Amino acid sequence: MELIERIKNDLKENLTEYRYIHSLGVMEMAEELAKVYNVDVESARIAGLLHDCAKYLSSEDKISKCESYGIPVSDYERKNPELLHAKLGACFANEIYGVTDSEILSAIIWHTTGCPDMSLLDKIVFIADYIEANRDKAEDLPKVRELAFKDIDACLLLILEDTI
Repeated sequence: MELIERIKNDLKENLTEYRYIHSLGVMEMAEELAKVYNVDVESARIAGLLHDCAKYLSSEDKISKCESYGIPVSDYERKNPELLHAKLGACFANEIYGVTDSEILSAIIWHTTGCPDMSLLDKIVFIADYIEANRDKAEDLPKVRELAFKDIDACLLLILEDTI
């Protein structure tokens, strides 16, 4: 079975219906952005699909799993364990699905918070998560969606400003 199909089957079993549909939407949007910015489409699809693969765990389980995998948990993350789904998601991508591509793993890790010197794939997954078709709550979403396909850095900045 192809990796993407195997991931879809697993996610359908583990995620809520909303989160599963969202993950498919992020995969599709990441693919579209990857085509525009000349990034490997398969990498974008995999990173987009897996970005929330650890989101289903409870807060306690996220902390516990991070500790068992040796993933550092900051005091801030202990107070906000939802943030841990990104680090843990990259770990699951590697451990469960055999993803070893450091760019894909990085895109999963940074899809929630971003980081300095993001790669194009990091930016694509971060933005795809924010603008995928099922999202409707963000301010200026039509403007952000349009900007995503014209100037990825300006789009990233706008999302970060809106988030802060």
